[in-house]
Amino acid sequence: MKVSNLETDLGFTCLQNSYEDGEITGGYTSDLLSDVMAHASDGGILITIQAHRNTIAVASLAGLRAVLLCNGREPDEEMLSAARDEGVAVFRTDKNQFQASCLVGAAL
Repeated sequence: MKVSNLETDLGFTCLQNSYEDGEITGGYTSDLLSDVMAHASDGGILITIQAHRNTIAVASLAGLRAVLLCNGREPDEEMLSAARDEGVAVFRTDKNQFQASCLVGAAL
């Protein structure tokens, strides 16, 4: 699945579209950013409710392609600006983390 499929196939809302449309190779669901740094896989997607700039810093450090914000969380402009700078796609959904993880997992 490519990053753009998060919007076209799964119906997530793209909030930051300055990214390379590469293959998503896996996913990781967590709100503890130190856990994400230790365990997320390069080329994956982070599924979280953490809607702030540090989430993008961790995603970039871990080599993640995208962040999916759940429960309708709205990022601030600082997060979106950091995502543009790092080339990390940001999506939003009203679904909870379990529901979103199931959708992403089934698509992979």
